[in-house]
Amino acid sequence: MTAAADSPGIVIVLFGATGDLARRKLLPGMFHLSQAGLMPERYRIIGTSRGELGDAGFRALAREAVDEFGREPAAGDAWERFADSLSLVGIGDGFEGLRGAVARAREELGGDARVLHYLSLPPSAAAAVVEQLGDGGLVDGAAIIMEKPFGTDLASSRELNAAVLSFFDETRVFRIDHYLGREAVQNLLALRFANGMFEPVWNRDHIDHVQIDVPETLSLEMRGEFYDRTGAFRDMVVTHLFQVLGFVAMEPPTSLDPATLMAERAKVFASMPPLEPDALVRGQFEGYRDIDGVAPDSDTDTFVALRAFVDNWRWAGVPFYLRTGKRLAEGRRLLTLAFTKPPRRMFPLDCRYVAESFGFDHLTVDLGDPGSISASFLAKVPGPALELGEAEMSFSYADAFSGPEQALDAYERLIHDVIVGDRTLFTTSHGIERLWEVSAPVLESPWPVYGYPPESWGPEPQHDLIAPRRWHLPGHRV
Repeated sequence: MTAAADSPGIVIVLFGATGDLARRKLLPGMFHLSQAGLMPERYRIIGTSRGELGDAGFRALAREAVDEFGREPAAGDAWERFADSLSLVGIGDGFEGLRGAVARAREELGGDARVLHYLSLPPSAAAAVVEQLGDGGLVDGAAIIMEKPFGTDLASSRELNAAVLSFFDETRVFRIDHYLGREAVQNLLALRFANGMFEPVWNRDHIDHVQIDVPETLSLEMRGEFYDRTGAFRDMVVTHLFQVLGFVAMEPPTSLDPATLMAERAKVFASMPPLEPDALVRGQFEGYRDIDGVAPDSDTDTFVALRAFVDNWRWAGVPFYLRTGKRLAEGRRLLTLAFTKPPRRMFPLDCRYVAESFGFDHLTVDLGDPGSISASFLAKVPGPALELGEAEMSFSYADAFSGPEQALDAYERLIHDVIVGDRTLFTTSHGIERLWEVSAPVLESPWPVYGYPPESWGPEPQHDLIAPRRWHLPGHRV
């Protein structure tokens, strides 16, 4: 990990500093970066609030957040240094006070100090804040981090991008997707391009289909109003699952520099045909409409399963099946590549085994933290008869590597990347708009939602979508 200690000072302006994301992830994450020596030597964090919390109140809030969600308690010299960097500015009456606070912080840190605006805000509020930053003279030389979703359709994404790019150059806009900050997602690059055994079979000649599966057990308490305007497809597929698909399907880059990697992912998105409405199944868990903030007649999807394609030489004809939802039976983050069957079946197979097995061989990447990779294949069962059984080879990230003090969670990794100017794991405005173009048919003509019981695996029509194949989770059998 590249340290940022020798870089110029930085002033981080945190919008939404008293919100849930800041409390759970951002403030504990920045504290850990400071502990690990991955923040610049000189830094200030200026929170903003509509209320009158004040510096002392903000520091108390940050301490509670670190104690509850951080890796270590807020104590000692490390905490004192971090707390000294914190201040809060009220913006209820405009950005004049914020402009003064930023100017004072830059003066304290030195004339070369940079400014980073982190918009931990709902997308509906982002454009107005960007405009106020521009009118308040707070954008010159500054960078900006924006939270997903980046619009809710093609028109709104174009409108948001136009508003942001009217004040910030594209190279200074970081659209953050915490899924791409996971070590296991980045390990896809190493798995494919650092090993001679995988890349030669990573194509339509050897892979039958690909699954990206992110079921969640979480419900939506306290987020009903936001979620009812968004839904599972907008919240998860466009911003998370399609981005993982980009890493899976990209061509080998000529180098690992950020611009090259971003360009290869963009080519994947450009190769995706628009989704077909009948290739998407929408679901809604029973009881969703009783949640505060949800319309009593809402048809918002809390579950989606879909089939997508990448229409290029490598992947033509290979279906990519994506699935995600709330209140499902188990929380997982999995990528599975199912390999094609041998052209000729020479070994006798037990019919019951064939009916229960997901496939003869497949590679599964667990994208959770810390992550793992397993290969499932058929092997001879010991004994006098020629019988086959399912075998597995596994790699565990936690068991294979030491040094947990240097491990960063997704938000920490991405914030550090912004500080050092590494754009590898971020998406351009063109890439975002292209994904909304691909999604337009299913957004303009959505099919009805199917109900499903909480703690189930979602509505039954999802199985028709993938048939004659079937959805797969390691350890599960029909």
